[in-house]
Amino acid sequence: MTDQLTERREWTVTGMDCAACTTKVVRAVERLPGVSEVKVALMAQRLSLNLTADMTAPEVIEGIVRKLGFGIVAKGASAPRKQAFVLPDANSAAVAEPVNDSSQSKSDGVLNDRPHAHVYNDPAGHDGAWYHTAKGRLVILTGTLLAIAWLIELLTSAEAGYWAFVAACLIGVAPVAKRAFEALRIGQPFTIEGLMTIAAGGALVIGAAEEAALVVFLFAVGEVLEGVAAGKARQGIQALADLVPKTALLEVDGTTRIVPAENLQIGQIVLVRPGDRIPADGDIIDGTSGVDESPVTGESMPRSRSPGDAVFAGAINTEAVLHIRVTKEPSDNTIARIIRLVEEAEEARAPTERFIDRFSRVYMPAIVALAVLVAVIPPLAFDQDWNTWIYRALALLLIGCPCALVISVPAAIASALSAGARRGLLMKGGAVIEAAAKTTHVAFDKTGTLTRGNPTVTDITPADGVSEGDLLAVAAGVESGSSHPLARAILRKAKENSTVAAPSRDARVLPGKGAEAIVGEERAWVCSPTYAAEIGGIDAAATSRAIALEEEGATVVAVFRAGQPLGLIAMRDEPRADAAEAVRQLKALGIASTMLTGDNIRTAKAIAGRLDLGFQAGMMPEDKLAAIRKLGATAKVMMIGDGINDAPALKEASTGVAMGSGTDVALETADAAILRDRVTDAPAMIRLARATIGNIRQNLTLALGLKAVFLVTTVLGITGLWIAILADTGATVLVTLNALRLLAFNPTKEA
Repeated sequence: MTDQLTERREWTVTGMDCAACTTKVVRAVERLPGVSEVKVALMAQRLSLNLTADMTAPEVIEGIVRKLGFGIVAKGASAPRKQAFVLPDANSAAVAEPVNDSSQSKSDGVLNDRPHAHVYNDPAGHDGAWYHTAKGRLVILTGTLLAIAWLIELLTSAEAGYWAFVAACLIGVAPVAKRAFEALRIGQPFTIEGLMTIAAGGALVIGAAEEAALVVFLFAVGEVLEGVAAGKARQGIQALADLVPKTALLEVDGTTRIVPAENLQIGQIVLVRPGDRIPADGDIIDGTSGVDESPVTGESMPRSRSPGDAVFAGAINTEAVLHIRVTKEPSDNTIARIIRLVEEAEEARAPTERFIDRFSRVYMPAIVALAVLVAVIPPLAFDQDWNTWIYRALALLLIGCPCALVISVPAAIASALSAGARRGLLMKGGAVIEAAAKTTHVAFDKTGTLTRGNPTVTDITPADGVSEGDLLAVAAGVESGSSHPLARAILRKAKENSTVAAPSRDARVLPGKGAEAIVGEERAWVCSPTYAAEIGGIDAAATSRAIALEEEGATVVAVFRAGQPLGLIAMRDEPRADAAEAVRQLKALGIASTMLTGDNIRTAKAIAGRLDLGFQAGMMPEDKLAAIRKLGATAKVMMIGDGINDAPALKEASTGVAMGSGTDVALETADAAILRDRVTDAPAMIRLARATIGNIRQNLTLALGLKAVFLVTTVLGITGLWIAILADTGATVLVTLNALRLLAFNPTKEA
């Protein structure tokens, strides 16, 4: 009964600038009765959880989050209509209706739909500028109070100035103390707000009012800088949402009218003019044009697309008018799914990130305990000055804040995910990035991965007494309805030769062997020569001919009926133009490569020889799985395949990568996906992963190194309170900025 009352709820939470913010929200909410599986995504600004409403009302959750100092609104609260999937900006708390874009103009009843930015409403009333946020206003307030206090001290007396600094400190620290108190009430005593409040209050007690006021101001500045940096990290993902045009030209009964792109439905026809962005995922039904897919896949050159070809929302039509049938809901188009995957990837936390989270839970109490010891032991044990050591203990509290440490990993991963998504490289989270960085061996599927996946018939060899047309008709009959690349090649050849496929029924696939069906009144097969030889479907002469063709790199199938060979059909699937270059780049990275294929050994050898990599041939899906397990015993294996036949092997590999131009399988099946059909994107993905891990190491060194230096100088009395808070804030900002460098990293270029 409880399960029936429990539902997944989601909110947009604004004001979260670092991983410590997400931790506060999680720990505050997960304590509530009826709440489970709490997840907070920093870059997506999303809180999701399972909620039993009878035990805790959604309003209670929203109230607690607001008391912690964050904005919150239920998903869809300001957008009751179904909309295309979009990402809120860094300061918005909900997605609202986009306002009219002045860049749009109407001409002859047709909207000129060019790239533009979505505009979102912020329930909190922010327009995105830092000075319109609560933290920005706190900076202005504390800065003004500090300047007034200095002015009073300059124009009057030191005593009057002292009380002015006290007032400045108390007014500035009040909102921070309020957040600290709310966190304390829900069982979180060790927060940066708590440490800040103790430090400021302690400084006032020992008479360091000016420094206390300065520390409050620097703390406020630091929070604003963190927010700005976090916003920059989100912009790469938001830019994807802005690619989809807001309107579309819907074609109905020969006329067109302008409609919101978010209202398009599957099956509708849209007209896309040269220079326009395509408003929805769909198939071209009329027109041939170059389509620039670089906004979606990162592919730099436009590709020619014609009737029957699939196109993506956000791609740009470059040459001629296209008529496109919508095949995906706007909320489920390729860009929407990419954004969702990148957002959800935050939840797949890297092992390093999980370790740091556990470490910070121990680290904070340890720093507080150390500060207490610094404050009391020297005065009690060595008769030192109380004020001096209390001051140093307060500085120690500030320098010990773990913000820079906990943000070091997620900031780098978020930047890497964004940089990869813009180039058609999707990795589902930090765990995948770490695994990809450790890759020592890459296993490739052949068809559709190393080769184009578009084989063509090169030779037709009928048996004695059988015409070429009869051979093709039977083969086409067996393969009718199949989507296998070899089947499509046979069907295309039959169409080119104006050969009608023989009527067939009861067709079925023979995994790793071929296919069979009842053609006419008798069963017929289209199978590998090896299987055909086992059941008498090929004679000695045809076997010799098949071997010769296979040694030339062709894939050969035998067509036969029971006890009656009909002939051979040879097909050739050429390697992709960049396949050999990809293998070379992997070798340069110190990574070995292997081709795993269900094709025969002679064809596999011919292809592998041209690409200069190892191979294993004649493999069923279970054989590929076993091969990955064997390789995995001594190496970190990345498996790259089509995401369907290779699913078991993809799952078994350390990193499974699906290859395909934005297909559902490519986006949903494996750990990662290559949207551009480029084999060289495999080494590019590994380079991006390695660069990310290197960036994380730099961040950890920077964060821990600064902490160590200033912890020592603080205890020795070399640095004081304002230097401590400046060092803490500076470390957080430096770590974030270093992570943002990954946004500009181009993994397709060799170092």
